[in-house]
Amino acid sequence: MTSAIGIALTGLNSASTKLNASASNIANFGNVGSLTDSDNAPYTPLTTQSKSDNLGGVQTTTVPRNNPFTPTFDGDSPFADENGIIGVPNVDFAEEIITIKHAELAYKANLKTIETAGQMFDELLDSLNRNK
Repeated sequence: MTSAIGIALTGLNSASTKLNASASNIANFGNVGSLTDSDNAPYTPLTTQSKSDNLGGVQTTTVPRNNPFTPTFDGDSPFADENGIIGVPNVDFAEEIITIKHAELAYKANLKTIETAGQMFDELLDSLNRNK
């Protein structure tokens, strides 16, 4: 039962990592920048990668998103190049909300696993005490 709890804890950590990445993307959506000046680059959106570990759990890491910027015209921006192009973080709000909802459901499922494992452990202890 302790392995079930340990695996569920890795699921909780994974859900938290995904939630944090999406929250960061939403919070930093407006951080535009230059596509040519790395000192003034736009925010780089994050995504996550998950892989199973040797004990049956999951390890999730945060990585920069592929195609992180969308070139957009804004001739008045201080970050605009000679053609008036700036970089806008490539954040899809619908995708971020779905990721947040998925993280919420995963979090609830893993909490339920921990609760069930605890109940099973209590039942085992009760059974052992009755047989004494």
